[in-house]
Amino acid sequence: MNKVAILDGGMGRELKRIGAPFSQPLWSAQALIESPEHVRRAHQNFIDAGADIITVNSYACVPFHLGDALYQAEGAQLARSAAALAQSVAKEAAASSGKPVRVAGSIPPALGSYRPDLFEAGAAQAISSTLFDAQDPHVDLWIAETIASLAEFDVIHAVLQHTQKDCYYAFTLNDDVMETSLLRSGESVRSAAERVCAADAQGIFFNCSTPEVMDLAIREARAVMDACGADIELGVYANNFTPIKANHQANGALQAMRELTPQDYLNFAKRWHELGATVIGGCCGIYPEHIRALNEWRNER
Repeated sequence: MNKVAILDGGMGRELKRIGAPFSQPLWSAQALIESPEHVRRAHQNFIDAGADIITVNSYACVPFHLGDALYQAEGAQLARSAAALAQSVAKEAAASSGKPVRVAGSIPPALGSYRPDLFEAGAAQAISSTLFDAQDPHVDLWIAETIASLAEFDVIHAVLQHTQKDCYYAFTLNDDVMETSLLRSGESVRSAAERVCAADAQGIFFNCSTPEVMDLAIREARAVMDACGADIELGVYANNFTPIKANHQANGALQAMRELTPQDYLNFAKRWHELGATVIGGCCGIYPEHIRALNEWRNER
């Protein structure tokens, strides 16, 4: 079967685990502001565990987390610093080990995770463009993360039209196990896959959803890709959260965690790979030990 590329895990919870300054609503941006060395260490921990791709710590560089005033004053510079820091860590790691490490720029939900009802296209386009301009000089590829609706995809895809770098689109799913795989907006994964296929993107991923809902999403996306004859990579990076409900308040409190062991997560990942996923990593609450289990399995195959 095809070789697997391994993404890193969840930056926010890893920062919290290693003792970085971490609180709501700043989330992972707090360490970027107050202790960039913790961000550097978190990136390195995932690289040491076997990640081929690390993601820029720009997810919280948006008004939703920073607040409007801090975002206007420092949002672009924080995203730029996050990208430069990730690039520096990747280059140093590659020089030391001889193994290339790629840096993925992150375009997060501009107006709040898991809440397609809060989306507003004009505001989202302006924020996404700012984050794109800040990170692009320092990254090797792009991942648009935690996309909850087709409207969000359309806006981010328009922004990413300005790069020649590979672009991957990661959708977050309804956490209820159903007969059809749905985005958090209620729109179908099949519709999302059709959009990605038409966009001539490099890949469609599914992220920040429970592992149990990933199988069906992969199956349905793969069916669309096969039908349109597109050579598009499939990827998964699930979270370690309890299911997220439709009225979730991302800045209200820390989401409850599950107890997925590295072996538990690996068992899911093996299934995703059997179904066609060639890029696998982790989202919130997936730590370096989970990534290490993926890497050891990958190397033993």
